[in-house]
Amino acid sequence: MIARRNSGERLLRMALPKGSLYAESVALLERAGYDTTGLADPGRQLTLRAGDMEFIIGKPTDIPVYVAYGAVDVAIAGKDTLVESALDVVEMADLRFGACRFVVAEPEDAERSVAEIYRHLGVIRVATKYPRVTEQHFARRGLQVELVKLSGNIELAPLIGLADQVVDIAATGRTLKENHLRIVDDVLESTARFVANPVSLKTNSDRVTGLASALAAAAATD
Repeated sequence: MIARRNSGERLLRMALPKGSLYAESVALLERAGYDTTGLADPGRQLTLRAGDMEFIIGKPTDIPVYVAYGAVDVAIAGKDTLVESALDVVEMADLRFGACRFVVAEPEDAERSVAEIYRHLGVIRVATKYPRVTEQHFARRGLQVELVKLSGNIELAPLIGLADQVVDIAATGRTLKENHLRIVDDVLESTARFVANPVSLKTNSDRVTGLASALAAAAATD
């Protein structure tokens, strides 16, 4: 699980997510005092070494898989991705960046209210890119839902009669409003988290917990 240099020195392997969390992840590592040589502009490289660490750059939804199956020791991942994956990883620190909000939204001018539909049918249809996050939310509220998983524009689902409600990320709510949808409930607030593989945490506890503490401290002073 832990790579080695030619000299035999152990390398801690860490996954970083491509996309919106990447630059802030690198900046946080740098503030925490870690060598980030080459990370700011990795080009097409998906793996690189800096200091005593090996970095793996992957798709955000793949990061929990890398950690859970031991391909990496530690990682930075969004809380939403962790909840959606439901894999066995140890969440060690809230890194306080990459905040986003998941909400439930429904048409502003629906002919029948969602409450009326539920009373009549005993179920509501909900479209989302995040079925596990959505299912858990409605289960906590004791509501039966039929999930429709989409990968494109979720806002379109109620407009074409595909769903009664949607669960999606909303920064300002502007896109929902422009599509005549109103926010009716909050689902989840997500930020970047530092996570570890359970075995790595046991076998390399000092380095993993040290990294977690350093990143948490750097995040707190930002």
